[in-house]
Amino acid sequence: MPQSLSAVYVHLVFSTKDRRPLLSDKVQRDALHAYLGGVSRNLESPAINVGGVEDHVHILARLGRTISQADLVKELKRVSTIWVKGQGPSYAGFQWQGGYSAFSVSQSNLVKVAKYIANQEAHHAKMSFQDELRELLTKHQVAFDEDYLWD
Repeated sequence: MPQSLSAVYVHLVFSTKDRRPLLSDKVQRDALHAYLGGVSRNLESPAINVGGVEDHVHILARLGRTISQADLVKELKRVSTIWVKGQGPSYAGFQWQGGYSAFSVSQSNLVKVAKYIANQEAHHAKMSFQDELRELLTKHQVAFDEDYLWD
């Protein structure tokens, strides 16, 4: 029987609805990142690193052979929303933004991107999420319309 083999790495970025700082509690945020890593692993798309700050998340993962990028993000958002809302009444209104950004990562850049994700708190002491995303989109030559970028 022929094998299907794959080594496709993806850097996913998505924010909370309206970039609300709902993940300001670092303990809860770290728990969410660990949870997202577990969900990603269960979807056969093991996370290399998960990080972020109070209003968004970054996930570096090896995309599984049997799941589309869109389905991976949809399931990550769906189950993590349920999990976050279960953390207490202050999270009852939690939502992720409708969209997401995804960037391919070569094997040679995995360590660099993983460090970038691990350094999110320091990075965002100097740069907003909006500026970060604009920079990533421009670097990866992704055309975007500001009118539809934020929700």
